[in-house]
Amino acid sequence: MLDISVLDLFQGIATLAAAEPHILVGRVFLIFLGITLVYLGHKGVLEALLMVPMGLGMATVNAGVMFLQDGKTGTLFLDPLASGTDAVVNILQIDWLQPIYTLMFSNGLIACLVFLGIGTLLDVGYVMQRPFRSMFLAVCAELGTLVTLPIGVMLGLPLNQAAATATIGGADGPMVLFASLILAPEIFVAITVVGYLYLGLTYGGYPYIVRALVPARLRAIQMPTENLRPISSSEKMVFAVLACVLFSLLFPVAAPLFLSLFLGVIIRESGLTYFYDLFSNQVLYGATFFLGLVLGVLCEANTILDPKVLILLILGILALTFSAIGGLLGGYVLYWLTGGKYNPVIGIAAVSCVPTTAKVAQKIVSHDNPNAIILPHALGANISGVITSAVFAGILISLLRGT
Repeated sequence: MLDISVLDLFQGIATLAAAEPHILVGRVFLIFLGITLVYLGHKGVLEALLMVPMGLGMATVNAGVMFLQDGKTGTLFLDPLASGTDAVVNILQIDWLQPIYTLMFSNGLIACLVFLGIGTLLDVGYVMQRPFRSMFLAVCAELGTLVTLPIGVMLGLPLNQAAATATIGGADGPMVLFASLILAPEIFVAITVVGYLYLGLTYGGYPYIVRALVPARLRAIQMPTENLRPISSSEKMVFAVLACVLFSLLFPVAAPLFLSLFLGVIIRESGLTYFYDLFSNQVLYGATFFLGLVLGVLCEANTILDPKVLILLILGILALTFSAIGGLLGGYVLYWLTGGKYNPVIGIAAVSCVPTTAKVAQKIVSHDNPNAIILPHALGANISGVITSAVFAGILISLLRGT
């Protein structure tokens, strides 16, 4: 008769029992954190499209740890630390998410696919109608990136890792993934996970920052009526082509993202219905699903419990907080320049979490003045924020790549 113990049969429990105390606590914490993310996504507190697969992946990968060869522990999901041709080819045949990670994450393809889908949803006409105001607010909302970089260095991070973490201030998930892969591949998993966790919290956290910094009488400002001529599809396509070529010429290292974003814009405006339906639905949502799932699976305790994670958590919240403050300060500048006719809440929309922060701005204003419509202005700042986050990431990568 076979001599089988309970722990041999239920290896997830066995690996918990055999783990070092900090790994044991980390796995249990991440299991409950994953379940919490699923719940909050379901309730609409966090972005369900990303947080539901991410949360379930996080909980499952930390529950499903087993004993492998030579007494080592691991999972059958993926191994982000696999290196060398033989090791990668071998693991590709074992771990079911390894092909997606190896062929879509480590080269930034997943970020480009998400950017392509986002591009199909952007109406650049909002930027072209108010270019200077929109871009001014977007630049102000990069304050988090500028402030976090030196703080990260002061906390002991190498310059390249501090720069990669600072891109969280741009509030653009694919950009954080792309920049961290190039600048700090050794900790890109932790940076990306922290970035996406915090981006999921912006919808719930930013209204408190706005209400703390903008009094109700200013939040209720009704934007004056404007007689703006409509921007034609041809003009939008010309803008997209010129912007794509110009930014790629200036920052070649970020050219894949510029191409993806502006190609999406051109598909939207060119009337290519089949392409538009494909990239705005199946590609965007499919890429977002696997992005969330793989990020969740990457949160296995042995992989993510790096001493630097605490620093990254601090820098991430600082980056997004200062970006929000910078955007609102930009809104105040426009409020003063227009003689009190500009609603400063629009500044929060320049933090380029598309379209979340634009919706947050409109929701806050509508609460104080149901007749106030600021969404067109907010979307202009929001779309400009996507462009400036790519530009700032391109600058950091160009300056610090290989350091």
